[in-house]
Amino acid sequence: MNLSAIWEVIGVLIALATLPGTLELFALTTASLFWKSPQTPEEPPVLKIAILIPAHNEESNIQECLRSLLTSETGLNQVQIVVIADNCTDQTSRKATELGARVLNRTDPENRGKGHALSYAFQKLLTEQFNAFIVIDADTTVENNFIQSFSSLFSKGADAIQCRNLPVAPEESPRNRLMNLALLAFNVTRPRGRNKLGFSSGIFGNGFGLSRRTLESVPYHPGSIAEDLEYHISLVRNGIMVMFADDTTVRSLFPHDEKTASVQRSRWEGGRFRVMINCVPTLIKDFLKGKVFCLESLFDLLTLPLVFHVALIVLAALTSKWGRLYSYCALCVVVFHVFSTIITSGSRQDFKAMMVAPIYIIWKIAKLPLILKTTGKNATWVRTPRQEKRKEKKP
Repeated sequence: MNLSAIWEVIGVLIALATLPGTLELFALTTASLFWKSPQTPEEPPVLKIAILIPAHNEESNIQECLRSLLTSETGLNQVQIVVIADNCTDQTSRKATELGARVLNRTDPENRGKGHALSYAFQKLLTEQFNAFIVIDADTTVENNFIQSFSSLFSKGADAIQCRNLPVAPEESPRNRLMNLALLAFNVTRPRGRNKLGFSSGIFGNGFGLSRRTLESVPYHPGSIAEDLEYHISLVRNGIMVMFADDTTVRSLFPHDEKTASVQRSRWEGGRFRVMINCVPTLIKDFLKGKVFCLESLFDLLTLPLVFHVALIVLAALTSKWGRLYSYCALCVVVFHVFSTIITSGSRQDFKAMMVAPIYIIWKIAKLPLILKTTGKNATWVRTPRQEKRKEKKP
């Protein structure tokens, strides 16, 4: 086989590897442009809701998180805030109790992490009379309509809900603007498109809710370090759809130094690769058995993180005439996806940040070895280092 033939084969393989992502991005972006939030029922029934906050040594953040929840309107709903103090060695429990939260202390050094903490709490709270459960991270603040937005969708019959999950203060640097833009695309544009097309919006780990009947039919079991993604696939395989709450947002601290950003992104993306390895064969089998609703989740898993997706597309352009043709079409889809996100959810600063996109792509590719370390079968949960919020600059 001569060199040109080898390049042809490489081009075909790259096209096959990125085609599901290209189709996914085009379909979801197009559908998102026609998205409308569901209407609120006039007289929603009263619900008993538990808000769960898994916390490991969060004494510096827990009270601000609780204060934002305490100022969120509850309507007539009965709301109980529950902090799961998971293997804590600081004052998290005391500070949570001071603001009236219920604290579940959990000590199990061998089984650490958010998934284990949530599994423990769900098992305990399902023995009580809660109708629904909402999960947020301990370094999170919520909007005033947060609780009512969830209760409204639960009242409309939603089995599971995911709201906007975005960072605090993304304006600090072009790199952070690009990371924020990636989150807008992943956590806003795509779930809008999924719900518009009749698919499940996804669960992103922070700002999601589950009804009692959902947890009773599909128990929450801790799995990999991307337990939220694994659980969402379990929901989809059982025919349960997650609704997107586009009218409310949870915001958490944005990593403003390279070390913290690297730890966080590596855990997210490495965990996603691990779930891809575990779940793609299963979803293919489900689809072949007639579970057509699993197709979108399959395509979602086959969609690489946007930086790696673009890098492979550019590589395909170097292979052959057909590779270049595919690359031009696929890159047009990426541009359509990114610019649609900026226009519908971003700002002018995002357009300026695109100027340094090539540098950001190189930075992300350089992190690939760290990402691959977290794809291992026995990869353990690593908590993202916490940072203090930066004070806003006075004009």
